[in-house]
Amino acid sequence: MDGTLWDSASEVAAAWSQVTAAELGRQVTKEDLYRTMGMPMNELAKAIFPDYELSELLPVFEEGFQKENDYLLKHGAALYPELIPTICLLAKTYPLYIVSNCQEGYIEAFLNHYQLESYFQDFICYGTNQLPKADNIARIIARNHLDRGIYVGDIQADYEAALAGGAEFIHAAYGFGVVDADVPAITSFQELPDVLKNMAPQSLSSNCKNA
Repeated sequence: MDGTLWDSASEVAAAWSQVTAAELGRQVTKEDLYRTMGMPMNELAKAIFPDYELSELLPVFEEGFQKENDYLLKHGAALYPELIPTICLLAKTYPLYIVSNCQEGYIEAFLNHYQLESYFQDFICYGTNQLPKADNIARIIARNHLDRGIYVGDIQADYEAALAGGAEFIHAAYGFGVVDADVPAITSFQELPDVLKNMAPQSLSSNCKNA
C-alpha cells in the first residue's frame, strides 16, 4: 500500500494527531510515518512513541486508526501517477492481490474510495490476524492456489518478506525505501506491466478472473 500504491503520510498524520496530541502530548508528523511505514502496527507505534509502553499506546492508536480509516474512505490520499489506469490494465491479464502490514479497514478504505474492489481478487493485512507480512504473502498464494506470486514493494522488509513468503519481488523504487538486492525495479507504477512482461509471468494469468 504505502510507498507502492499511494502516499497517505500527510492524511494519516493529521488523523492520528487528533488523538495523540491530546493523549500523548505531541502530534504525529508525516516524517514519523515515512521512517516507519511498512512496519507492523505495534512496532510502528513504539517507534514513534518509544517512551510509552505498548499497553498505553494501543488504545490511543486504535482510535487513531479508526479516524484514519474514516478519513481515507471519504477523501482518499495521494495516488502515484497513472495508478488507476495501470491497475485496470494489469487486471485484464493478471490476478491482483494486496498484502500489507496495515490495520483492518485500511485496504478497504482505499478500494472503496476509488471503486477498485472488482480489480483485486483478495487482500490480507496484519490487522486481521497479527501475522507478519511473509506469512500473509504465503497465505494469499496458498488460498488462491497460485503457482507463482510476484510481490511489489518499496522497502527492504518487503523484499525479505516476499522471499520468505515464497514470492518473487519487484522494487517500487519511487517509494519510501531502498532494497539491497539485485531485483527488477520500477521508477513509476505505470512501468509495472512492461516489467512483468519481461519476467515472462505466463503462469500468473492462468488464475485470473474477469475484472
